[in-house]
Amino acid sequence: SWDWVHTYKVQFSNDTYTWTPSMNGTQEAIFEGNIDAETPVLAALPQPVVARYIRINPQTWYENGTVCLRAEVLGCPLPDPNNIYTWESEQGSADKLDFRHHNYKEMRKLMKEVTEECPDITRIYSIGKSYMGFKLYVMEISDNPGKHELGEPEFRYVAGMHGNEALGRELLLNLMQYMCREYKRGNPRVVRLVEETRIHLLPSMNPDGYEAAYEKGSELAGWALGRYSVEGIDMNHNFADLNSVMWESQEREQDKTKAVNHYIPIPEYYTLETAFVAPETRAVINWMEKIPFVLSANLHGGELVVTYPFDMTRDWAPKELTPTADDSFFRWLATVYATTNRVMANPDRRDCHYEDFKQHNNIINGANWHTVPGSMNDFSYLHTNCFEVTVELSCDKFPHASELPTEWENNRESLLIYMEQVHRGLKGVVRDKDTQAGIADAIVSVDDIDHDIRTAFDGDYWRLLNPGEYEVTVRAEGYIPAKRMCRVNYEGHPTICDFELSKTFKQRLREILAKGGKVPQDMQLRLRMLRLRKLRASTKAINRRRRQ
Repeated sequence: SWDWVHTYKVQFSNDTYTWTPSMNGTQEAIFEGNIDAETPVLAALPQPVVARYIRINPQTWYENGTVCLRAEVLGCPLPDPNNIYTWESEQGSADKLDFRHHNYKEMRKLMKEVTEECPDITRIYSIGKSYMGFKLYVMEISDNPGKHELGEPEFRYVAGMHGNEALGRELLLNLMQYMCREYKRGNPRVVRLVEETRIHLLPSMNPDGYEAAYEKGSELAGWALGRYSVEGIDMNHNFADLNSVMWESQEREQDKTKAVNHYIPIPEYYTLETAFVAPETRAVINWMEKIPFVLSANLHGGELVVTYPFDMTRDWAPKELTPTADDSFFRWLATVYATTNRVMANPDRRDCHYEDFKQHNNIINGANWHTVPGSMNDFSYLHTNCFEVTVELSCDKFPHASELPTEWENNRESLLIYMEQVHRGLKGVVRDKDTQAGIADAIVSVDDIDHDIRTAFDGDYWRLLNPGEYEVTVRAEGYIPAKRMCRVNYEGHPTICDFELSKTFKQRLREILAKGGKVPQDMQLRLRMLRLRKLRASTKAINRRRRQ
């Protein structure tokens, strides 16, 4: 909005009837306001004032705009020995966590302290470096850190993609501490999560931007300072646009079943050294490709809503409902977080800005809010097996440190219950019938859902689905496809749906010949029959052409 106030006066009252102006000596104080719509300005009163109510009177404003001003009042409660005023009960958290904003050095120190406190279930590793050389640290929480276990799903939280959206970073640091301590206490819910899930927490995807915002502080960081990378890149628009690749494929193919719908390869132009891709983005893409993630959420700030793919509209319209083939499950995921978040679930909460997301139950299709080409959510869904949503955690991108305990209470249940959704749907292992070895990159298709997934390197897979009965088909190169019915129940654990695939005749023959072995007699007979059948078919075709 091109609306801002240049100058204003301030008045105070304790009863809303009698108002006293803020004085600067013998004259009313005039405070400097904004020069643009984004840069925060800190105004200090000439002298401290004790009051219950504050009135702001704009004096001058942007001439082509209207009177519009957003103010944060920084104050502190005073002793009230006569109990005249009824103060709100103090907000906080019973969890004794490190509630403060952590710069890069302090973040690294806290993560190290957690690993020292819980060395058996935690591990710190780096997925790369930022433009300024800060390492992108990840905390892994698992009963076998550093190892992918067969059948155990991989989960991730990513925060700080926009460096000035600081709450997600602190919530993930709190989550590390909380899970470590609750695991040691024997909290059955946390123990189950740690033993049945491999959890990865990336608290700061854009550490360069965060350091810039942190230096200004929560009051003056502003709406844009630290949002972008040092190179000026918005990382949530910086992933490869695979949506256009998929939609072009669908329009080009006459047979829609042949159109690509998953594991869409990254376009060649995007992989060039000259491509304008942030090193942080490349690091996250490499991370996605190394680990078979099943479920993820990336944490943002500035609104109170959960968005789900697609984030990009098909025709580049500013906003338009653009659902995925898994729309019903994505809506479930978004609803799980939104309905357990204390602020989002409050029907009386105020709107952050001009949109009332309460009417949508605090969830919305990303493209129906505003189109975002090259988002991490869409890339994750189209290039890997991973389902991902965006959580806008609070109206304030960089809340004051005193608010962090309350924000943790608002989000703790949501963070835990969302992780538990990784155990919904189907899971299993696709094996070679003869050797019982797992088959990597087998394609798992669910009837009537036009989005396939693939098995991981050990042959295990996870297919997130709502309750219901599904016809599942598994295909792999050199194998005969297998099909079976699999039922997903309402319980919070997956249905086991394993497959055994038999090699095709051609594949078996190819493997025997590659090893220099002798073709068995039964295969020789079958090969002779196939050749004879092929000869008959070609002869029949030749005779048909002769008659014509």
